[in-house]
Amino acid sequence: MLSQSPHALPSVTVIIGPTSSGKTEFALRWADHFSGEVVSADSCQVYRGMDIGTGKVSKDITKKIPHHLIDIMDPDEEMTAAEFVNRADDAIANAASQNNPVIITGGTGLYVDALLFGLFEGPSADMALRHEFSQWAMIYGVAALHDKLSQIDTISANKINSNDLRRIIRALEVYELTGVPLSEHHRRHKQQGHRYQAQLIGIAPERDLLYKQITARVSQMLAHGWIEEVKTLRENGYGAELHSQQAIGYREIHRYLDGMLSKDDMIRLIMRNSRRYARRQLSWYRPKKYVMWYNSQKEIPMIIS
Repeated sequence: MLSQSPHALPSVTVIIGPTSSGKTEFALRWADHFSGEVVSADSCQVYRGMDIGTGKVSKDITKKIPHHLIDIMDPDEEMTAAEFVNRADDAIANAASQNNPVIITGGTGLYVDALLFGLFEGPSADMALRHEFSQWAMIYGVAALHDKLSQIDTISANKINSNDLRRIIRALEVYELTGVPLSEHHRRHKQQGHRYQAQLIGIAPERDLLYKQITARVSQMLAHGWIEEVKTLRENGYGAELHSQQAIGYREIHRYLDGMLSKDDMIRLIMRNSRRYARRQLSWYRPKKYVMWYNSQKEIPMIIS
């Protein structure tokens, strides 16, 4: 439990864990049990037209249980952590005004941390540095720039996808301008306090079971038309170069549709990258002592902060 002033801000329940662990299922049970509302902390579910690959709940469910921060942007727009916090704050405040409890769920650890602890603003952008890093990535590759980050800030590198050029450059920029790794800035910032009374619940299945669940989930998404979903995005002008289309699965399907991967290789890479992402998600929260961990969403009691 995170608490600072018992009556200063609304309480929230936060459900965290790796992809395919059962977060959504528990959030729906919880919200139904308490007549609550769900705030999505998923950086991809904000995009319209990206339904299957992001695991959005059905429209029938959202009619029954209020959901927030889903389908609020087009795929060529870009959500930031700051905008997420502003929108989530509004949703939580509105729910609190109606005495409706709120559960936060989603796999984007950065968004959850930003909501609970606030944002480390950091130094202003240095366009010359950004250009230098961008040129370096063009010559040697984004993965090589990620390796460069690993040498100075292993913690941040482990949390940032090796293809996420924007976040890699920002982490390098912060270090160059301040002489302090971005991860250390975040650690110091969290020590300043938090913004909500929060009860954090984590789901962490055994690795073999989690991997089986990931395989089943990806297979189900593909069977339900994930490739066709990406084709529709492309037909609507949302190409592989967009930040939204770098999400796991979307990136690989674009490469398949461009003839760069066979279908078997596409599926293999989606499975592999999903497993790697799950490990990164777990490493984000595992060290945190304020999280109550369970092996399955079915084991979690119906509790409210």
